[in-house]
Amino acid sequence: MLMPTWTPPPYADPTTFTERDLTLNATALPSAVTRPETPARPDAVTGTSTVPGTLTLPNRGQRTGVVLLPGAGPFDRDGSSGPNKPMKDLAWGLASQGIAVLRYDKPTANRPEAMLDPGYTMTADYVPHGKAAVRALAEYVDRIVLIGHSMGGKVAPKIATDEPLVAGVVIMAGDTQPMHHAAVRVMRYLAETSPEAVPPGTIELFQRQAAAVDSPDLSPETTDLPFGLPASFWLDLRTYDQVATAAKLDVPILILQGGRDYQVTVADDLPAWRTGVPNATVTVLDADNHLFFPGTGPSTPADYQTEGHLDPEAITTILNWLP
Repeated sequence: MLMPTWTPPPYADPTTFTERDLTLNATALPSAVTRPETPARPDAVTGTSTVPGTLTLPNRGQRTGVVLLPGAGPFDRDGSSGPNKPMKDLAWGLASQGIAVLRYDKPTANRPEAMLDPGYTMTADYVPHGKAAVRALAEYVDRIVLIGHSMGGKVAPKIATDEPLVAGVVIMAGDTQPMHHAAVRVMRYLAETSPEAVPPGTIELFQRQAAAVDSPDLSPETTDLPFGLPASFWLDLRTYDQVATAAKLDVPILILQGGRDYQVTVADDLPAWRTGVPNATVTVLDADNHLFFPGTGPSTPADYQTEGHLDPEAITTILNWLP
């Protein structure tokens, strides 16, 4: 069966902006756009220092731009998931309202096996190219905001801490519950709502692997960890507190949460943002799932394979908040 072709959401008007391809070089400064005189050096973890991206520029003069950071996994610049492209929805929705957008393929998008290599970390997968994207976009706009989804939202405060050009952060479904604990919770949820997706013994497997991540004996040599990710990934996460990092930022922060999200939830993740970053603006979109697609009833993995678009209310909320 052919996968449905992505079509623009109703709120996007392609006549109001243009798009151009570019290549981000995480080692090139002061400009982060690769030029012939700045040869790329492969990154030791992801295997590349350059990634392709798309710059979306409104036809009318823009002063504000955003860099999009997709969630965990080898996502491309559009956040492609089944027939859906939520990051492209977001980019086109914002650009239609005069906001410049830069989105790019994660370094693992074309080399997903790098996620299993010893030494792989969240930091390596996001921070170098996130900073490069900010530097590249700064050539076109006066003010830059990071918009991160899921793990992209979790890591956005780290990038903002390292990059002084960032003037604001939007965290969409950013998790605060430790990822290995959330994995156990999600497996239990799926066992109830989509039992065919959870083979016998899966919950017990994730419980055992989560205990290994929590263990003081976790070392670079430890194996049998959640999702097959190397110990380096979990050791990196253990040193990072996204809430404390966000609380120290001297920029506006918007936290968006879907009420139907079972991966990052109102009950398990949002309270830490509310109490730990009290100056942040927090908005819950009750009808939205993890992709910020609206719907009804309990959300399941099948939602991600059903054609849809990013909730226009999410885009309106971001536009109304942008500093």
